[in-house]
Amino acid sequence: MPLNARQRKLRRRQRRVRKLRFLKSRLAESQDARNRKRLIEKIRKISPWEPLP
Repeated sequence: MPLNARQRKLRRRQRRVRKLRFLKSRLAESQDARNRKRLIEKIRKISPWEPLP
């Protein structure tokens, strides 16, 4: 576990960035409309102002 609040904050932000990168790559590969909608909802939940491809 991180030692202080700053490290916890940085780790949370890094995790969010990695998760967004993963979800965006899945969205780019996806062809199914239902799956795309579900991925977009997940991206919006993590980062509401993130631009979508």
